[in-house]
Amino acid sequence: MKVSNFNQLLSAVKENANEIIIEKSFLCPYSVILPEGSTLKGKMYENGEFPLLSFDNNDGIGLSANNTIADLNIHAAVNKKAVFSAFTQSNLGDFLFKNLLISGQFSFITKDEFENADITIEGIDIIASDSRNYLEQPQKYGVNVLQGALTIYNLSSSEKSKITLTAKNISIGRKNAPVSGSGIFIAGFGDEGGKTIIEMLQTNAVYSHGKIPSGVADFITAAIFIANGTDANEIVHNGEIITYGVNDMVLDTWGKVKNWTCNAPVISYGPSGVGFVNFGIVENFTANAPLETYGLGARGYNQYDGTIENVTFDSVSTFGDGAVAIQISKKIGKLTVHKNAATHGGVGNSLVKGKNILLPAISLSIKEGGEVDQIKIGGNLQTFGDNVFTYSVDGGIVKQIEIGGEVIASGENSAAINVSNGGKTPII
Repeated sequence: MKVSNFNQLLSAVKENANEIIIEKSFLCPYSVILPEGSTLKGKMYENGEFPLLSFDNNDGIGLSANNTIADLNIHAAVNKKAVFSAFTQSNLGDFLFKNLLISGQFSFITKDEFENADITIEGIDIIASDSRNYLEQPQKYGVNVLQGALTIYNLSSSEKSKITLTAKNISIGRKNAPVSGSGIFIAGFGDEGGKTIIEMLQTNAVYSHGKIPSGVADFITAAIFIANGTDANEIVHNGEIITYGVNDMVLDTWGKVKNWTCNAPVISYGPSGVGFVNFGIVENFTANAPLETYGLGARGYNQYDGTIENVTFDSVSTFGDGAVAIQISKKIGKLTVHKNAATHGGVGNSLVKGKNILLPAISLSIKEGGEVDQIKIGGNLQTFGDNVFTYSVDGGIVKQIEIGGEVIASGENSAAINVSNGGKTPII
């Protein structure tokens, strides 16, 4: 059925139309739930633009089962859901979302009776969203995580429950005009229960700002958050990933990732952000462009829990007090930095597992419980701040280390190398 106004759209929905074609832009005074098996798509105007479906201070398009939405501009208020879950059955079938420009949240959340859904995304650009007020939030390590502009969340407690996701060509926010909350948020029920399986997640640029007040230690966000209950085969970022606020991680996982690749810069501007923080199990992480943080206590890479087999950076640079470049607190395999790992700050506050503590801006820190099979630094390990160590093995173990450049401490009362509390490292 072809529709050009809201009343025609309602008629198409009531008649369970198999395909609903939006021919003109119009305003919807309330939400519309698609019938099971229905496709909603826009018809291109003569100038190459697609229609704009707008919603007046309410959520937008509800999903039932086996739905497709394509070739549309969807405008809801930023604190509303442009696309949302409205299903009640257990087996939801296949969903396709293609060529969508969105204002508002894209929200696919399943709950207790849910068993199975396959989601394919082929181009979603969310230009504005505020997802901070939604109450479904994973909780672990002393923090809650806020949802994202794009949220896929399996909240079913059943171990048989599964969402399978393939998502390509995803863009979130705009540079210096980020979405509020997380950017992309993908989660399962938890360490046990329903799973979300990512076959592929490929993004363009992602810009997010949690807008968490300064001093709050028990909430975080991330531009890309892969929570526990999520198993990812492949994640690729072809655009820059940037966060701006307090406790805004850039890349964060509590789940499992096989291959994670960044082909553009990873940047944090806010306090207590981390460029890449791993609490999960990762096989291969590769950053082919610089990782940079600028805020107070904003670390570069942290291995807090779990493990990683191979982690590779082009370079790691931090510019705030308390901003460690690389910190390892668990056993990992091989760490490679092709160029320099450098910090420019001294001692300052940083968020660690839900608490703000003082940290020195060490370039490479191996803490108690941390163990590294092999470290290769192509350039320098360097610190510019006062009262810091450049390379510190504080109770940790390094089995092999190779540094192509030098270990340099440029600040006052700073030292290049520290081995303490039974730490072990080969002589550099």
